[in-house]
Amino acid sequence: MSSGINRSTAKSLAFVIGIGLILFQVYILIYPQQPLFDRPVHLATTLVLLFLWRPLEAPALPGWLRAVIDSALIAASIAVLAYYLLAFERLTTRMENVSPIFAIDIAAGITLVFLLLEGARRAVGWILVWVLLAFIAYAFWGNVLPGWLNFRGFGLEAAIEITTMTTAGVLGVTTSTSVSFVFYFILFGACYAAVGGGQLFMDLAIRAAGRATGGTAKAAIIGSSLMGSISGSAVANVVSTGVLTIPMMKRTGIPDYRAAGIEAIASTGGQLMPPVMGVAAFVMAELLGIPYAQIALAGLIPALAFYLALLLVVDLIARRDGVRALTAEEVNQTPPLLPRLHLILPPLLLIGMLIYGYSAAYSAVAASAVCFIAPFIRRNTWIGTKEVLDALREAPKQAAEVAVPIASIGLVIAVAVQSNLALKFAGSLLSLSEGSIYASLALAMFGCIIMGMGLPTVAAYIIGAVLFVPAIEDLGIQPLAAHFFIFYYCVLSMVTPPVALASFAAAGVGKASTMQTSLSAFGLSLVAFFVPFAFVFDPGVLAQGPAVQIGLSALALLVSTALWAVAFVGWCGRKLTWATRIPIGLAGLLGVVAPAGTLTWLAAVATGWALVAAIFTLSRRNGPVPPFAKSADH
Repeated sequence: MSSGINRSTAKSLAFVIGIGLILFQVYILIYPQQPLFDRPVHLATTLVLLFLWRPLEAPALPGWLRAVIDSALIAASIAVLAYYLLAFERLTTRMENVSPIFAIDIAAGITLVFLLLEGARRAVGWILVWVLLAFIAYAFWGNVLPGWLNFRGFGLEAAIEITTMTTAGVLGVTTSTSVSFVFYFILFGACYAAVGGGQLFMDLAIRAAGRATGGTAKAAIIGSSLMGSISGSAVANVVSTGVLTIPMMKRTGIPDYRAAGIEAIASTGGQLMPPVMGVAAFVMAELLGIPYAQIALAGLIPALAFYLALLLVVDLIARRDGVRALTAEEVNQTPPLLPRLHLILPPLLLIGMLIYGYSAAYSAVAASAVCFIAPFIRRNTWIGTKEVLDALREAPKQAAEVAVPIASIGLVIAVAVQSNLALKFAGSLLSLSEGSIYASLALAMFGCIIMGMGLPTVAAYIIGAVLFVPAIEDLGIQPLAAHFFIFYYCVLSMVTPPVALASFAAAGVGKASTMQTSLSAFGLSLVAFFVPFAFVFDPGVLAQGPAVQIGLSALALLVSTALWAVAFVGWCGRKLTWATRIPIGLAGLLGVVAPAGTLTWLAAVATGWALVAAIFTLSRRNGPVPPFAKSADH
């Protein structure tokens, strides 16, 4: 903002308001408040922060006019907050569809919806705004649509009541998740990154895997998975870790687009990795009404399968292409780990508290506090005022960039539920698939991927959960498995062309071709692409059932995805022909889908691994095969 509120003043004001938001969040954690109090305060404050941190970018307008527009939006956000505070008593005691709706309710509701649309545009771009506008249009003019899409439509008063005056719209489950879970974990991620936790993870990964075959790629995968499990954002993870990992991979002979693709898919998978996972996982806990710790436990085996398959793929590609490992000298250039190992205490405390049954929010706040204590255990990791201020500035900023878009998705939920669109869509999907569980799952999979192109994972997941989960559950699939199925594919949409947000970010960091990077990351994702089908057919994969069954399911998934990885790369000591790749690949896919321990699974896995063993033995007898100088990307 060049006048009115200049940029320096805006940042200072945002910092002060952000501190206030942190204090408010700690206060409501200790002294819980009514939903129609804490949610409006949280949402209005994050709107103000978003408009301060992301001023209007419109070069065609003079600076003073942009400043006026931003100031007006900030004033409107404060006015909406004042409305909710002054009307708190009336809103909490009124009866929906019975109590009168006043002009002030309509004015405040319209203003809030407009603020959310503009906030979503600034945070994540136009695609989400168009989705929101489509649902708003459907709310008013659904009566003109044909077939199962037709419904009578809402009047203005009914629409405002549904979306802004109750806890079923923008102040519903999405904002509740932001207030109760997301903010605290964003706070922890910002605090841990500020005191050097992210750098520790990367250095641990380099020390652990740097000298192995394909060591730089493996280090990138390990480091990004660790950091991604804390940050919970694919794009943020790419930007923070990619500046180190992508140049490191390029130095060892990995092409720029493949290095960027590896970073993109590794960072994307962080949303699947406990203990934090992504924002969508917290929403899932709210939608299912179960503790977040249960979601994190259910996500552990799929996340391990995802990353182990990815590690195997980059290992085979490195062997096939002759990619060099890091030298001992290069590995030793990383600072010593032992003097910094105590910095692992905050995430260990977080995991321990979750395991022992403490609430997710309380665990995250305690771990955040320990972030500023652990560095003082040893003199070499002491922090100063700068690191503390960085954390206090970044946490509210990142929270605002998440809270506003997911609150806006409350419009989608309210319209889809109140219009019965969700149930109608489920019926239509079942009709289209003719009741086939495989066809229904395939349609839901493609729907999530298409819908997730250009949308944040949490936005895609919420819409997918509203539209697809009822149809999947109607097929007899358990709710947890249905939600995880949708969640997984919405995560993978971050690297699915033509719009792949994580891939685009990685291409920018690595100065690589955007499309080549997207195709490379998507190709790498295929190694774990069919893992969600295991959720449906084998509950043990999601840690459901006896311990023995869970262990067997985990082992079964790992050996099956490993088979698919071998077939996918087409290398097992020598180049595989399609005559061997196809049966190995089919055996791997069948092993993923078939429940662990069944005759089908045993036959598939035994056949696949017998082929792999025979080919590997043959390659050893005939001597090593020289690596390819160049090869097709995967």
